[in-house]
Amino acid sequence: MTTNMNLPTEQELIALRREFHEFPEPGWREFWTTTRIVEELESLDVDQIHIGAEALDPDERLGVPDEQAQSEWLERAAARTDRDDILEQVAGGHTGVVAVVDRGDGPTVGLRVDIDALPITESANESHKPTGAGYRSENEGFMHACGHDAHITFGLGTLQTVLESDFSGTFKVFFQPSEELLGGGKAMAAGSHIDDVDYLVGTHVGLDHPTGTVVAGLDEVLAFSRFDVTFTGESAHAGLAPNQGQNAVQALVDATSNIYGIPRHRDGATRVNVGEINSDNAANVIASKATATVEVRGDSDELMEYMRDSVLRHIDSAAEAQGCEAETSLIGEAIREDSDEELVDLVDGIAGDVDEVSSVHRRGSTGASEDVTYLMRAVKENGGKATYVGIGGGNPSGHHTPTFDIDEDCLLIGVSVLSGAILDLLS
Repeated sequence: MTTNMNLPTEQELIALRREFHEFPEPGWREFWTTTRIVEELESLDVDQIHIGAEALDPDERLGVPDEQAQSEWLERAAARTDRDDILEQVAGGHTGVVAVVDRGDGPTVGLRVDIDALPITESANESHKPTGAGYRSENEGFMHACGHDAHITFGLGTLQTVLESDFSGTFKVFFQPSEELLGGGKAMAAGSHIDDVDYLVGTHVGLDHPTGTVVAGLDEVLAFSRFDVTFTGESAHAGLAPNQGQNAVQALVDATSNIYGIPRHRDGATRVNVGEINSDNAANVIASKATATVEVRGDSDELMEYMRDSVLRHIDSAAEAQGCEAETSLIGEAIREDSDEELVDLVDGIAGDVDEVSSVHRRGSTGASEDVTYLMRAVKENGGKATYVGIGGGNPSGHHTPTFDIDEDCLLIGVSVLSGAILDLLS
């Protein structure tokens, strides 16, 4: 490794990543994950640790599950840790952490990593390395299928490296909850800890890049909005008096058909999808209630808003046509923000000096949605710079699949590149 930094050992990083992989938790329920991160921060002796409601703006959280959905996960976390003092702080969906190292006058540099998992059942095939090596998910039906276990490890490993280095200024690590729901970035960007950040680095592992590849600036994150829809009508006997009902299912079906027919926009890519459709009624009953979740995406904020507004219009018109009421509730959102050239240049140069890095791309496209963009925009609006760095991970299968995994050789590479860039900014 071409560096004078005091890096963690590869085995230390692997052990951390596997521990987080083994106990994945979904958005706003990362109770044990947050607790375990805090324990690591305490052992590193950082200057400040802000947990949950102190780490972000609780009023800006999106898609927070109800108390019943949270209680099961809090009980699971309590069975795995004796840190009731931390669990009390994260109860109610107040997950996430901001760690601060203050070394006096100088710039403030931030690193953002996400910490939540996905509702996917991990492969039990012995050929899947986490299964064969004994660190498959213990939370059946949930797994780290997008590499956030590696991202947590990047954050902790980079923090350890920076702490053991000489610099002047402030370093902050944002351990952000609920990225998969696109519900946490907006809340963390609305918190006070981003206000003085001069430079922000976000990061993501994999994205079909092989181990040894670094992308200095990931761009073209699709702007995104996801919302729940509820149609409410009037039930009636489907055979005896169908005319007396207002059919919520028919309203939902009509809206869905029209939504998929929204004209695409000439100015760029747009996406729309309707999922989680549900109506609990018998076949001989005109449905009084039907629900669905809808998401839209666009190359820009404006294109996403075009799709969102079109969807809402079709929902309202379908409800009116069937004599129903329609209610929508925002549960996730992200915006488009690209990397700054100045930081792309910096990461490009740093990565090129790391022995294990075989290829550096200045820029690349994500092709998906991410809410790190809220933090990036907040920093830019305050006059700072931001970039979103890709660390190749040699993934054997695509993200969000039961067999997703990373090549653990990427862990030390990621910490080396991120630490090098951050220390350069702090120097």
